[in-house]
Amino acid sequence: MKKLLAGILSFSMMSLALAGCGSNDQPKAGGAGGEAKGEPQKLVISTWGFSEDFFRKEVYEPFEKEHNVKIVLEIGNNAERLNKVRQGSSDVDLIYLSDYYAQQGIESGAFEKIDRSRIPNLDQIYDIAKAPLGEEYGPAYTIGQFGIAYNPKLVKTEIKDWKDLWNPELTGKLTLPSITSTTGPMVLDSASAVAGSKEFNEDQAFAKMKEVNKNVVKFYDKTSEYVNMFGQEEIGVGPIMEMYFKDIKAAVPEAVFVQPASGGYAVMNTVNIVKGSKNKALAEDFINYQLSKEVQEKTAKAKIDSPVNKTVQLTEEEAKGVTYGEETVSKLKMLDMKFVNEHSKAWIDRWNREITQ
Repeated sequence: MKKLLAGILSFSMMSLALAGCGSNDQPKAGGAGGEAKGEPQKLVISTWGFSEDFFRKEVYEPFEKEHNVKIVLEIGNNAERLNKVRQGSSDVDLIYLSDYYAQQGIESGAFEKIDRSRIPNLDQIYDIAKAPLGEEYGPAYTIGQFGIAYNPKLVKTEIKDWKDLWNPELTGKLTLPSITSTTGPMVLDSASAVAGSKEFNEDQAFAKMKEVNKNVVKFYDKTSEYVNMFGQEEIGVGPIMEMYFKDIKAAVPEAVFVQPASGGYAVMNTVNIVKGSKNKALAEDFINYQLSKEVQEKTAKAKIDSPVNKTVQLTEEEAKGVTYGEETVSKLKMLDMKFVNEHSKAWIDRWNREITQ
């Protein structure tokens, strides 16, 4: 049986290199700083569109000025943006995707192979983020943790690990993500582990999901559903991405976020160069810039993206709601996205027959 997990990951500390906009690590496309001449190059970036004002001011504009570039955005969700690129109906140079969708892009030949020698800031990031889908493709620029949140007013038993979600006392208080969501396969994997399997075992996982099903109020598809149910005390516990815990905390101040004792799951967003891009070198410069301490620190302090650059330093307050620090990241588990993509249709079909019937 092929392993679903890449395992618990360990990381080594590396020395600090100069990074950020204007550093020697970033070759300039249009001349140095304010001395750039001529018409700006256009760099088309495909992304989700959240926090667009922040990214325009704090990330895109400094790069535009330094490199004599005009950044144009194409906005949409993972699936629609990837489909557009695969169909060749856009002039996108760089595309941001979750690791699940990026793997699909790789399998369909949608991305260029990157030149890692042009991205020196790779030396500054966690090992898990350097090549999550292979050395030939783009890095993860942020890592989120999928863990568990609970309301201690409604859930009297302390939640410490995934196995605690099977506690009968949680009946009528629990939510879990749908199998069609990004994190659905992670819950299925945790069920296999709770069943006692060291490697992913589909039959054991589904048997364990049938057991917990009676506890579940609803399988959620969107994070907004989770936050609303939690805030209205329709649920008291469930797995959630750490980056959304600030919204939960705003609604329920006593809420607790738990990194499961056996390890949370890493959810990574990647950046790749689209096949046929005429601006490949410039796109690699931007990836290097995205990984710089300067950009990583800005987005982390704004609580928009958790940093992968190990040199970023956050205060305790700044780190709240952010997946931060080697100790936390080293405990994360990572799904094999190729394996997930190969089996997702069969899992969805089986889930619909056995779990949500």
